[in-house]
Amino acid sequence: FSALSARGLPSSGGCPARGEASRSGRSPDICCRAPVLLWVGAGCPGQSPLWFAGWLAERGNVAPARGLCWQTENGVLLPSLQSALPFLDLHGTPRLEFHQSVFDELREKLLERVSAIALEGKVEERYKKLEDLLEKSFSLVKMPSIQPVVMCVMKHLPKVPEKKLKLVMADKDLYKACAVEVKRQIWQDNQALFGDEVSPLLKQYILEKENILFSNDISVLHNFFSPSPKTRRQGEVVQKLTQMIGKNVKLYDMVLQFLRTLFLRTRNVHYCTLRAELLMSLHDLEVNEICNVDPCHKFTWCLDACIREKFVDNKRARELQGFLDGVKKGQEQVLGDLSMILCDPFAINTLALSTIRHLQDLVGQDTLPRESPDLLLLLRMLSLGQGAWDMIDSQVFKEPKMEAELITKFLPMLMSFVVDDHMFNVDQRLPSEEKGPIPYPSTIPEAYTKFLQENRIACEIGLYYILHITKQRNKNAFLRLLPALVETFSDLAFGDIFLHLLTGNLTLLGDEFALEEFCTSLFDGFFLTACSRKENVHRHVLRLLLHLHHKVAPAKLESLQKALEPTRQSGEAVKELYNQLTEKLELRKPSPAEVTETPSMELPLPTVPTPASR
Repeated sequence: FSALSARGLPSSGGCPARGEASRSGRSPDICCRAPVLLWVGAGCPGQSPLWFAGWLAERGNVAPARGLCWQTENGVLLPSLQSALPFLDLHGTPRLEFHQSVFDELREKLLERVSAIALEGKVEERYKKLEDLLEKSFSLVKMPSIQPVVMCVMKHLPKVPEKKLKLVMADKDLYKACAVEVKRQIWQDNQALFGDEVSPLLKQYILEKENILFSNDISVLHNFFSPSPKTRRQGEVVQKLTQMIGKNVKLYDMVLQFLRTLFLRTRNVHYCTLRAELLMSLHDLEVNEICNVDPCHKFTWCLDACIREKFVDNKRARELQGFLDGVKKGQEQVLGDLSMILCDPFAINTLALSTIRHLQDLVGQDTLPRESPDLLLLLRMLSLGQGAWDMIDSQVFKEPKMEAELITKFLPMLMSFVVDDHMFNVDQRLPSEEKGPIPYPSTIPEAYTKFLQENRIACEIGLYYILHITKQRNKNAFLRLLPALVETFSDLAFGDIFLHLLTGNLTLLGDEFALEEFCTSLFDGFFLTACSRKENVHRHVLRLLLHLHHKVAPAKLESLQKALEPTRQSGEAVKELYNQLTEKLELRKPSPAEVTETPSMELPLPTVPTPASR
């Protein structure tokens, strides 16, 4: 205030307002302090009280009362407030704190009003109001106190002016602060920026799937395929992607393109799962703007119901067939998306389980596979799903041709295995005097092994048949078919999903691990053939032993521990699992018994005097 006096303006002693304050009994310092506090509290950045004093001084011809009573004109225009303000001074509450609290309250009211404007009146009128408000307030967007209001206005505008979107995009802090509704408008014209936002989520999704497959909790009841489709769609990544897309078809198409590209680059089938989950998540929210334009929507919806039941019944089979047959000429590109949805491991699991079940039914009905339309449809969808990568890569959108021998030779061969099991089981239940000399078959046809090596669909069905007999605790059938898994099409038998399911089912045969023959066939004849060249197999074997090590014979366990010892090239995950196994085995070792000296049982004989010594 010395600056005010130096320029000839009245000091605090000459302030008319101060005199008025003195006559009214109020504190004489309040009136002259409040304008400066109000100016700073109003949120003007970089303007000090001295600047305001200079501003007044440069206008020396301004009436003193007008300049010094600026707070009256720009303060809270509530007559009853002036008499209440002195109570704040009595409590030691600074005026700045009071004005800030008023400002915060008004801001909340303004935010509520902006949200209300976005819902009331005609569409054109309400958006015109919001656009006018944005034009007036956008210059203050970098002020922390005003920024929420500006962001709220932009959030409710379906189309923010492009100039303002560019300013937001150019400023990292503003971009981070704006609502997802505004970001969608930025993303739809900036695919690279949208890709940067989506990429971490996709990596997180793949990591979550891999963590489930390599979980140390091995169980036949709770495995990779246990969660229902709706439960899976509630995952963090799917929900975030759904929110980011909203109702924007362009962003949805971008995400699908990202998934196709990554699927082609990595062959990772979990991207196919995400493609189906994302569509069904939008379906759950009834986002018709997207669901109605995705030609795969109804097919995915029907397949989702089958995945939930883990079986394709006759009614849904007819629906799925109708969708496939309904692909019109000139729209064959839809087959690319349909194949990707059918390549989802959850879809493959459902189709394969349904195929095994149909084969068992055909055995009871004395019917050949080629005579079952439902079975042929399942094979058609399996073939389409397994050929997804080739179709998208080649851009030749045509259903892959199914080999006739798959239906006429391989499936009947698989049915003969089912018959062998039935005959053996019936023979075992007969009284001993009626039993025939029927040993369980120990060999498999060479053609069966060849099918598993050369035909992808045959290999997939063969692997699921192995899982089926293991789940039934059929040790004989398991040991009979296990050698055929050493060499399979694209090493499918050493894939993470199959090994995850197999290790879970093997827990049902836990007592068999005490037998040398069983362990030799399983570990030496199958697992250890690939451990040195496939780290994922190494991890799955260690997972299994961590769960069943107490069932394995000590001598066999010791040899397995040596065979599974990590090398320098082994990853950290393998080393960690091996260390856990070593610690568990150390705890099982009996503590060395303390060697104690056996007390002598011989007692010293007393000396008996002889007659001569007397």
